[in-house]
Amino acid sequence: MNPRLVVLCRLIWVVLGGVRSPAATLGITVQHHFGGEILRLGEVSQTNAAGQALSVTRLDYLLSEFELVSEQGWVVSLANRFAYLSVPGRTRFEVPGVPAGSFTVLRFRVGLPATVNHGDPASVPAGHPLNPTVNGLHWNWQGGYVFMALEGDWLNAGQSASGYSYHLATDAVLIPVELPVALDLKTDRELQLTMDVARIFAGQYPIRIGPDTRSTHSRTNDPLAGHLAENVSRAFTVAGIEDSLTRVPKSRVEHRDVAPTATPYRLKLSRFFPQPKLPTDNPLTEPGVELGRRLFHDSRLSGNGRQSCAACHQSEVAFVDAGQRVSVGAVGQRGTRNSMSLENLAWQTAFFWDGRASTLREQVLQPIENPLEMHASLARVVTQLETADYAPDFSRAFGSVEISADRVARALEQFLLTRVSHDSKFDRSLRAAAELTAEEQRGFELFHTEYDPAHGQYGADCFHCHGGALFTDSTFHNNGLDVAGGGRDLGRFLVTTHRADVAKFKTPSLRNVALTAPYMHDGRFNTLEDVIQHYATGVKRSATLDPNLAKHPDGGVPLTEGDQRALVAFLKSLTDERYRAKMASLTPPTELAPR
Repeated sequence: MNPRLVVLCRLIWVVLGGVRSPAATLGITVQHHFGGEILRLGEVSQTNAAGQALSVTRLDYLLSEFELVSEQGWVVSLANRFAYLSVPGRTRFEVPGVPAGSFTVLRFRVGLPATVNHGDPASVPAGHPLNPTVNGLHWNWQGGYVFMALEGDWLNAGQSASGYSYHLATDAVLIPVELPVALDLKTDRELQLTMDVARIFAGQYPIRIGPDTRSTHSRTNDPLAGHLAENVSRAFTVAGIEDSLTRVPKSRVEHRDVAPTATPYRLKLSRFFPQPKLPTDNPLTEPGVELGRRLFHDSRLSGNGRQSCAACHQSEVAFVDAGQRVSVGAVGQRGTRNSMSLENLAWQTAFFWDGRASTLREQVLQPIENPLEMHASLARVVTQLETADYAPDFSRAFGSVEISADRVARALEQFLLTRVSHDSKFDRSLRAAAELTAEEQRGFELFHTEYDPAHGQYGADCFHCHGGALFTDSTFHNNGLDVAGGGRDLGRFLVTTHRADVAKFKTPSLRNVALTAPYMHDGRFNTLEDVIQHYATGVKRSATLDPNLAKHPDGGVPLTEGDQRALVAFLKSLTDERYRAKMASLTPPTELAPR
C-alpha cells in the first residue's frame, strides 16, 4: 500500500474512528520493586549492581504523552493526560477517554513536554497532578518541573552513611518508555506495571555512587542525568492486566453547613501561588471568617477562661508565640514544642510539627483539649459560648443559632484559611515594584543553588526543602539537629511508628521568618544567624538524616561569613510588613478577654 495512504488512514482512524468509538478508561497501577522485591522505603537494605548498600527515601515522578498502538499499527495519542506518582502513597492513576480497540504497545514519557514544563504552574487547578502543592516537584523561580526525584542513603567505603539525590529534569531529559501489551479495551481495564529501581542503578549505564555521582540536577555539563534517564526508560515492565478497574473507595458525603444568605469571602491570592484546595463543605463566607476571628481571640475556649488561641499565636508576629521556645498553657504547664506560624495554611495538607492532623478543621480543636495547652473540654466550651452573645454570629454564619464543636472548628478553619501573606519585598521585586539589594540578591542565588562541587555549584542548597512560592515543601525531614540519645523528640515517628520517620519534622514556611524566632521544633536557635550556622557546621548525621543534607560534608554546607550574612539578608526580605500591620489590627485589646 502507498505509504502516504497508510498515514492518511491512520490519521482518519485517530481523528474520526477514535472519537466515534466507545471510550474506555484505562486504570494503571505501578508497583515499585528493587531487584524483584517490594521496595522498602528508608531501609539501607538494597544493594546496587556495584555492590553498594543503599536505601530509597523518596521516589516521585511525573508521566505524560500517553500513546497506544493498535494491532494494525495505528497510534492513539492521549494528549493532556498527566500522572503524578509518589511511593508509597500515590501509585495509581486513570487515563479516561481511550477509544475502544485492541492494542499491542503502550508508550508514555517520564517528564513533561516543553510547553507544559514551562507553563504557568499557578494556572493549574487545585488537585491536578501538575499543581505544585500536589506534587512538590516544581522548581518555581528556576522554572520547570523535576520529572523524577530519586533520593536515599548509601554506605561509603568506610561504612558510614552518606546521601544521594538524583533530580532528572529539563527538556533534554524527557524519558520515553515503550512497553508491549496485549490490551483489549472494549471495556474498562486495569493495567499493572512494575518499576524496578534496581534497574535505574544497573541498566545500560551502571551507576556507582561516589563523590562525583551522588547528585544531579540535570545540568548540561552533567552526563549522569542522561545515564540515569536511559536506565529509567528500561525500568518499567508489564505485570498483568485485569478485566475491571480497581475500585477506589468513594469519598464521604459532604455536609455543608452555611447560611444561605452569607456573603462569600473573596480570598486574594498572589499570581505566583499555586491554586489551593479549599474545603468544599465549608466555603469561606464573610460572617464565617468574622466568627472565626472572634473565637480565635476569645479565652472562653480554654478550661479556666484565661487563654485564647491568640495567646500563643500572636497576629503581629506571623501568629507565633514571640520569643518563647515553648508556650505556657492555660494552667501554667509548659508545652514541648515551639508554636508554629499560622499563615498560608490553605496550601497545607498536614498540621502540627509531626503532621498528626490531616485537616485544619481537625487541627484547631486539638489545642483546646490538650492539657498542656488550653486544657478544656469541647462540651464545656460549647456551654460557655452558649451563655455569651454568640448566637447572632453563628446564625449569620451557619443559618441557625445552634453552637457545636463542629461549627466552632468550621469558623476557626475559615478564619485561618484567610491568613495569606504574599507581599514581601521579595514578592514586590518579582513584579518590579521593588529591588533587592546586592546582598539580598546574593542570598537569593545561594538559597536556590545546590552545593555540588563536582559540577561547579557552590550554593547553600536551601531550596530542596524550602523551595517554591510558599518556601516550604510541606513534608517532613530530619535536618540534623540530634543524634540518637535519651530524651530526644522522635517527631513524625510518634504518628506513623515507621523507623524511617524518626526525628523528622514538618518543614515550616520561611515567609515572615524574621518575625518568628526562636527557631526549630523546640525553639533551640534564637536568631537566623544561629540557624544558618547550624546548616553550615552543626548538622549531625543519623540514620534518617535527609539525603539532601547527608550528601554534604560532615557538619553541613561550607559557607563563608559573607555568604551567611547574604542568606540572612535574603530571609529578611521575605517579611511582609503590610500583612504584619493588617494582622496586628485584628486584635483590639477589648477582645483579649471574655465579653
